[in-house]
Amino acid sequence: MEFVVIISVLVMVLLSLLRVHVILSMILASLVAGLMSGMNISETFETLLNGVGGQAETALSYLLLGIFAAMISYTGITTLLVRSLIRVLTGKKTVLVLTIAGIACLSQNAVPVHIAFIPILIPPLLKVFDEMKLDRRAVATALTFGLKAPYVMIPAGFGLIFHQTIQEAMANNGVDITVYESAGSMLIPGLGMILGLLIAVFISYRKPKEPKRTQLNESIQFDVDHQDMSFGHKHWLTLIAIAGVLVVQFLTNSLVIAALTGIILMVLLFAVPFKNGDMFVQQGVSMMGTIAFVILIASGFGHILKETGAVTTLVESSSHVLGDNHAIIAFVLLLVGLVITIGIGSSFGTIPILAAIYVPIGVEAGFSSLAIAALIGTAGALGDAGSPASDSTLGPTSGLNADGKHHHIWDTCVPTFLHYNIPLFIFGWIAIVLL
Repeated sequence: MEFVVIISVLVMVLLSLLRVHVILSMILASLVAGLMSGMNISETFETLLNGVGGQAETALSYLLLGIFAAMISYTGITTLLVRSLIRVLTGKKTVLVLTIAGIACLSQNAVPVHIAFIPILIPPLLKVFDEMKLDRRAVATALTFGLKAPYVMIPAGFGLIFHQTIQEAMANNGVDITVYESAGSMLIPGLGMILGLLIAVFISYRKPKEPKRTQLNESIQFDVDHQDMSFGHKHWLTLIAIAGVLVVQFLTNSLVIAALTGIILMVLLFAVPFKNGDMFVQQGVSMMGTIAFVILIASGFGHILKETGAVTTLVESSSHVLGDNHAIIAFVLLLVGLVITIGIGSSFGTIPILAAIYVPIGVEAGFSSLAIAALIGTAGALGDAGSPASDSTLGPTSGLNADGKHHHIWDTCVPTFLHYNIPLFIFGWIAIVLL
């Protein structure tokens, strides 16, 4: 039973690397997990479908955000933003990538909209990336860094939720720690991510790369060449709608309600014509439909792993062979966390599962509370970057592949796995041993 998670995750990863679509890869991996756990085919798919609803709200929010992004793009306000970036950053590829990373960081803490900004900002820049011969893998790593590093290190916005989850999970298992102590324990692992970003931007993807040649989806156009466009009343109305989305999200903590509010405001304020509603829906679903379905299937896959008890069995079986060497215990448990999070695709969803087992192991082995927090936080964060089913990879792909020139696995997942999971693993292991 303990090998169910490992084998099913390997099936998903290998099929994805062979360019089998991630949705089919996860369905086949779910089938492998179910059959290995003693279920028949019907029971496996029933369990898969029962788990799909676990991320229904997230999937719906992404579809609505896609429609909202299409409306914003229609007004031309992103064209103005992109033209400003072009004027300032033309020829400065490294500065452009780091600027995108900075904007992504703000989406986690200062203005916690998560991936909602990506389909608004990135598609209009794709033509610029091609003209500058900018390697889109550098942009993917920059976006993933901004979506992940802030919540790992900073207890604000999504970072507050992340560290509160660690705090509560540890408290439920008998170890008390503050949110700020949890965040402090993750500073060293976070430094590993900063190193990974610098390697990606200044070494791995610095060389010019010829853009791929493919036929652009004619239903989605991202034109930034309107030189006569100036900031007008519809752009002010668009900013009001965007502000409304932010306010509603703060008040309700719901992306679905916030995105729907933005769509309604764009229509009521006459920022976009009501008669073009079908076009906006079509463009929004085209941009975000795949990511929504991936999230749904990933939820079902994770549900199968949880329902079969395979995750708990894997952790418990690993704990029996660890001994009392802190370095070995940390290494093995981080490796287990990496495998589990790649399969489930959510660091936030993985932490409660890991904490229930990791806290007793850490206490028994004599780890400090800070070391246990670093162990849980790093093990949960590992695999978020690089997972085919993670927001941190699906978000960047949703923007970078708007013109069909960016492959989710080879252009987003593999680069982010190499540049973030490896240094995060090493720096996290060092932090656990030192704390």
